Amino acid sequence: MAAELTVPQLSAKHRPTLDQALSAIRSRAYWSPHPEHPKAYGETAPADGLAAFEALRGTRLDLGQPGTDGWTGAEVSPYGPELGVEYPHADPDVLLPAMKAGMAAWRDAGPEARALVCIEILARISARTHEFAHAVMHTSGQAFMMAFQAGGPHAQDRGLEAVAYAYEEQTRVPGQADWSKPQGKKDPLNLGKSFTAVPRGIALMIGCNTFPTWNGYPGLFASLATGNAVLVKPHPRAVLPLALTVRVAREVLAEAGFDPNLVALAVERPGEGIAKTLAVRPEIKLIDYTGSTEFGDWLEANARQAQVYTEKAGVNTVVLDSTDNYKGMLSNLAFSLSLYSGQMCTTPQNLLIPRDGIATDAGHKTYDEVVADLAASVGGLLGDDARANALLGALVNPDVKARLEAAAGLGEVALASREVVNPEFPDAVVRTPVLVKLDAAKPDPDAPYLSECFGPVAFAVAVDTTADALDLLRRTVREKGAMTVGAYTTSADTERAIEEVCLEESAQLSLNLTGGVYVNQTAAFSDFHGSGGNPAANAALCDGAFVANRFRVVEVRRQA
Repeated sequence: MAAELTVPQLSAKHRPTLDQALSAIRSRAYWSPHPEHPKAYGETAPADGLAAFEALRGTRLDLGQPGTDGWTGAEVSPYGPELGVEYPHADPDVLLPAMKAGMAAWRDAGPEARALVCIEILARISARTHEFAHAVMHTSGQAFMMAFQAGGPHAQDRGLEAVAYAYEEQTRVPGQADWSKPQGKKDPLNLGKSFTAVPRGIALMIGCNTFPTWNGYPGLFASLATGNAVLVKPHPRAVLPLALTVRVAREVLAEAGFDPNLVALAVERPGEGIAKTLAVRPEIKLIDYTGSTEFGDWLEANARQAQVYTEKAGVNTVVLDSTDNYKGMLSNLAFSLSLYSGQMCTTPQNLLIPRDGIATDAGHKTYDEVVADLAASVGGLLGDDARANALLGALVNPDVKARLEAAAGLGEVALASREVVNPEFPDAVVRTPVLVKLDAAKPDPDAPYLSECFGPVAFAVAVDTTADALDLLRRTVREKGAMTVGAYTTSADTERAIEEVCLEESAQLSLNLTGGVYVNQTAAFSDFHGSGGNPAANAALCDGAFVANRFRVVEVRRQA
């Protein structure tokens, strides 16, 4: 296969980016090669991106994959319009062998060449960030700016981070070594040794509805950079962003002289449920999954032939003990509860507040006052419909709407959800968060705060003391898991106690956030998303453990 892109060309173009990414994961300092601001992509980029997205609607996205036995696709935007894009439906008995055929050459290319090809794929996706933003917006329901940032540069950062970790782990062992063992008066024993990073096999990446690229890119690029072929199985309501990703990847692989079938797409027909079928096939050696606990548990129990990486549900908690910036605390929490209508795996759900109240710089505040003031802060933030639409986006599916409506019957409503009209997309279902008051005084195994209620739902849970809040925090993290924990306190002893709970239960903690950083946001190259140490996820995005078991090192010894 003739290569239009050579390794020296790719090295000249992307080796500095790889080196900077490697430096960033070691220093944990802020760095990103992907601009967050829409204007950074050129004057015509917004219009060009929208036009490219509109041109995709009502078309057939032919990827030239082997084993295509039909066409499927039924995406409807959470904002109302039907996308009308058709995708190839694959016969796995044909597609999977074709994917495996190109793996030997991809393996032999080595860690650096693979990393550089992956970075070229990400660079081409980055150049089309505006187009991808519309694709993410109209499959996830994210508002445009969030779809642009989280679905674009932030997702690309997470993909590049995975490439950097993959390169780092694969190059810990040298490719060649001369081995000589002294034998006293006899001649030494001499061997020449070679060490090759060998991929596991075909990786299956099962995409999610809410963050198809942000949650999908780490596994996709971790597997590809470690030499594996990757079969992308998108969520049926969020195919387009990942289908475009696959198309770009196939183009770059072919131009670099590799088999484009190293990356392929598997889209299901309505109700087909192919993820279960694919997950247990013997060719599948790696699985990345983001979604419900139920299916994540099923994958871990049944896909025994594969290394399975899951991000599931959890109960995210904020402990309110005391604060020296009451207004900033309320503002920060209001934004965290509102962003993307709470449809993030990192959004706080349980706010644990001592029933006697908390000490603040604005004086002592009772439980009722804290809840009322937080409700007022959320109401003020979302009082203007234009701003509300920009923050909330749209509810991703009817299940979220049903949970939101049911939550109002679980306790005293401190802040009722209201409907917001989106003038540009009148069919969009837009709702502000509901804040419900609950009490943890009486043990109740079915208490709403003991399980996840995904969506714009928050529980203000009254507890006897901060110590009781920490006991409840420990219980929910241990039993249900948590992607994030937040806390507000002015006490060094309390801070240490909260930190100890999170260290023991492996939960990522944010303390006293009152500015422009929120508990439900993480930065690639610096923050770990999940820990892999509690039931919410068995892996962290991204660390060495996330990539190191996607390959094994095979040694060849030769007599010297």
